[in-house]
Amino acid sequence: RAMSDTKSGVLALISRKNAIEAELKALSDVLESQRGVGMNEPLVDREDFPRADIDVYSVRTSRNRIIRLQNDHKALMLQIERGLHEIHASDRAEVDTGSVEQSKDEESNRAFLRVNVVSESSPACVCGLRVGDCIVEFGSVNASNFSGLKNIGDLVKNSEGTKIWIKILRDGDEIRLGLIPKKWAGRGLLGCNIVPI
Repeated sequence: RAMSDTKSGVLALISRKNAIEAELKALSDVLESQRGVGMNEPLVDREDFPRADIDVYSVRTSRNRIIRLQNDHKALMLQIERGLHEIHASDRAEVDTGSVEQSKDEESNRAFLRVNVVSESSPACVCGLRVGDCIVEFGSVNASNFSGLKNIGDLVKNSEGTKIWIKILRDGDEIRLGLIPKKWAGRGLLGCNIVPI
């Protein structure tokens, strides 16, 4: 009963996470529509007057909402990760008594991504990721809930500066790495390329 509640709770959290990601995308589109103003472009002209070429109020409101949502998203990801750990721990206990659903467990522990590029000095390189590593878990995403690389892209974008735990297979060994997406000298927030298996 308790584990059923935990699973329902995690599903509810994932649903909220998806809703937040959809709203973040919509708000990013608003900023993009305002001459691609983004989160850091100045809202005043050279004479310190509000810019006339954009809707300053709309941009300011969207930026504030994005910051709040990103904080909510980080908190949700931590809650989801905690809930998934509880579920996995319970599943492992059930394996000992022989009552777990094997197929589900096997599906979530199957590698679903392969790393084919890691740039020197990138966040991916710093955390220890290597070309040829096969990814079993990328934060809350695994083979059973992965629907495309957009899953990973959204997770990375909304977890900037926050550690994402990754479970990989390397030469038959299971390894856990903490990857922190952040801006670096190269492109993107990771500095690696991954492809579905």
